[in-house]
Amino acid sequence: MTPRDAVPRELRRAAPVLPVVLIIALLALPMPAGGETSGAEAGAGTGTLADAVSALVVGACVVHVARTGRRPLSRTAAVLLGLPVVGITAAAFGASSASTGVAGAARYLQIFVLVPAAVLILVRDARHFRLLAWSFVALALWQGAIGVQQNLTGTGASYMGEDIRAVGTFGSTDVMGMATVVSYGLVCALALAFRPHAPRMRAVAAGCAALLAVPLALSFSRGAWIATAVACLGVLLLAGARRAGTVLLAGGAAAIVLVVGLGVGSAMLQERLSSITQVTDTPDQSVTDRYTMWAASADMWRERPVTGVGLKGFPEHRDKYASLALSSGSDTAGAGSGFVRQPLLSPHNMYLLVLGEQGLLGLATLAGGWAALLVCGLLRWKRGCARPGGRDGPELDCALVACGLLIWQLTDFVYADIGGPSTVLTAVALGVAAWWAVGSRGPAEEAGAR
Repeated sequence: MTPRDAVPRELRRAAPVLPVVLIIALLALPMPAGGETSGAEAGAGTGTLADAVSALVVGACVVHVARTGRRPLSRTAAVLLGLPVVGITAAAFGASSASTGVAGAARYLQIFVLVPAAVLILVRDARHFRLLAWSFVALALWQGAIGVQQNLTGTGASYMGEDIRAVGTFGSTDVMGMATVVSYGLVCALALAFRPHAPRMRAVAAGCAALLAVPLALSFSRGAWIATAVACLGVLLLAGARRAGTVLLAGGAAAIVLVVGLGVGSAMLQERLSSITQVTDTPDQSVTDRYTMWAASADMWRERPVTGVGLKGFPEHRDKYASLALSSGSDTAGAGSGFVRQPLLSPHNMYLLVLGEQGLLGLATLAGGWAALLVCGLLRWKRGCARPGGRDGPELDCALVACGLLIWQLTDFVYADIGGPSTVLTAVALGVAAWWAVGSRGPAEEAGAR
């Protein structure tokens, strides 16, 4: 076979998962101004091109399943991915209006049910899985490079009076977008650095992980820092205790060099890091607002513990429960946008948002499904990748990617919720993780693992 013939063959092999790669690639484009907002307003915005393509991918999967007549998901996958429908439907009936309930339900179903299920169906083997993981890394490198350039040239989002916050193409109204993308890419790169029997790919992946630490730091996103640290620690422990110790020592040394090399920026990073622990001791206004909205969500749940106040009900009920410590909004500017006063329409905690709007029923079905996916992923890692004597399974990197992404997401949801253009990437990440945790295992997968 000539090299010219090999390219179409590889494209044919990758064809089923290329629509998902397209969804990821579209997030590299500049986001339109006035895009959708976050959290409680999820589903109210105009959406993005990536959202539209994700809908087409879901539709194509439905047509494919109808034509083949085969069961697309295992029983376990169908239960875990379908479980959130119960809580979402109940909360939709409790929304303030029918249109609000339908819009909110559509967004939740897209992110937590339909797109993850479509990704699980389209990923056929470990080769497809790794292609998506590298797509996460490529997108992160692109957005991270733009973010570093923004910091160096003073064209980023406003932070402490200077336009130095790295936000990539997502703009100042979605400061978490680039941080989320870069975090996903860093976790995937670190996991891919442990791929068995592929020394060149391991070296490239390790280099990518080190590079992505820079834009992640310059995003000044405390929640992303914490989630990435927890996820990377999880990946290292699953890869092996000895490896974890070695990488942690090397990473610590590199971090010291990085912070010292940042010069003036190091003081801002240190102040941002120290603010994480300032909960009761002179916290900044953003921390005060966050904890005030957390308390408001908890009070909403106490009033309606089973089904909550209804989908997208947080903005409507916020002022009834929030204390006077809550400010009127947050200020955003820079990265090509003027000064904007953004209203605080979500608690920036996915668990409390679901608890307040969907009650215990919604939290149990959503968070319970995520936790079950992580447990299933860890069990499969134990069966197929954990070997006595330090020997690695052929899909160790796949296990680390899936478990790392789930750990990152479950941790980040303590400090963030859905909303913004990068939300569709969360759906893809959940689908990727679901393939490893509860996807079907067959000859194609075994061949792709080699």
